Amino acid sequence: MFVFMDPEATSERIRRIARTLDDPLSDREAIESAMADEVAVRAVLDAAGAALITRLREHSVFVEATVADASRTSVNVASKSTERADTLERAVPLAVALGEAQITAAHVDAFTRAAKQLEPDQRNELFDRSARLAAYGGSATVEAFSRRLRREVASIRTDDGEDRLRRQRSATRLSTWTDAEGMWNLRGRFDPVLALGIAPRLTNMCEAIFAEVLPELCPTDPVEKQKFLAANALARLIDGTSTGPTTGRPEFVAVIDATDRSCDRCDGSPGPTPDGIVAAAGPTVHWPIPVEVPARVLAEMVDRSPPQPVVVRNGLVLHAPGALDLGRSTRLASHAQRRALRGLYRTCAVPGCDVSFDRCKIHHLVWWRNGGNTDLANLVPVCSRHHSRIHHDEWTIELGSRRELTIRLPDGTVRNTGPPSIRAA
Repeated sequence: MFVFMDPEATSERIRRIARTLDDPLSDREAIESAMADEVAVRAVLDAAGAALITRLREHSVFVEATVADASRTSVNVASKSTERADTLERAVPLAVALGEAQITAAHVDAFTRAAKQLEPDQRNELFDRSARLAAYGGSATVEAFSRRLRREVASIRTDDGEDRLRRQRSATRLSTWTDAEGMWNLRGRFDPVLALGIAPRLTNMCEAIFAEVLPELCPTDPVEKQKFLAANALARLIDGTSTGPTTGRPEFVAVIDATDRSCDRCDGSPGPTPDGIVAAAGPTVHWPIPVEVPARVLAEMVDRSPPQPVVVRNGLVLHAPGALDLGRSTRLASHAQRRALRGLYRTCAVPGCDVSFDRCKIHHLVWWRNGGNTDLANLVPVCSRHHSRIHHDEWTIELGSRRELTIRLPDGTVRNTGPPSIRAA
């Protein structure tokens, strides 16, 4: 099913975009409005593309190849479009919402990924919920929509996770190949238990060997820089040429929030949510990476690595193990400081950024080179991209007494947040 937004309304959106681009004096409000129009037009075209693919099935045996030829892309890329079309054919409310530009193709793709996690009979239940999910997606970011989908998937599953872990272990893969540029490529998929063992080792190695001196030819783009460092850290971890730490194990941080202990499961019952948080009337347990494992496996892992308690209230750390104020004795935030900050932040501290805490750098509000101390009150997690903006684009950041964040941009824009919380959506 395909419901097309009023063609005249779509045409008017395109005309507004063109007028904005033609006007060199367009102000910020006009540019932002044109960007919203562009997103809406793209959604309508994505819906039309999915509808065309559905019609194409009547005339093509190998639809992915035909789509690839028509769009001048690869079959692998085209398969994503055909999967989206399949989803929209079954989830009519999503098709309507996309055609009316209430959601984006990224929302539909998130739904598709969620459906793949379920058995066929369970998948039907998720599709039955598509009307409610489409309504929610109309006012939610893709990230928030994905979190909602994870909760829906968890509520549909009836097993204790053992079967799923067996499937994940069976699906663990590592493949290598040499591409046309002569670059050796590596791609892997690991079950969550293996991942919890690998991820800390890679993080520790990356921080240890590149803390002070960057390798030659390191990119300047913040995202590419982190990928480059991770690749080099993995190489050193495997060949054993580094003197840095090669050990690592998952750490479980029991965040006891004295401000909010409410439960956020989709069905209102206490217990684990699938995005890395266990909510109940007591502590909130925040895992090092968002994974689901059966209760039996989780108990074994916790026995080997007892949870470390961090007590927070309204943006303040009331208790955390280890020294939290290191002054000028070291530039790098310690493990204890990162653990304390983990109790407050789920993501990058910059408003609206959904990069997870574990992928963030710890930034000195008063820069180290300007005499700033490595004390908890002077540290905040920011992703690589925003860390680069702070250092090179004249962003200034201030923290209030309860870590209320104020960001001042060169154009005079000011953005504010309240006290941080790992419960924030």
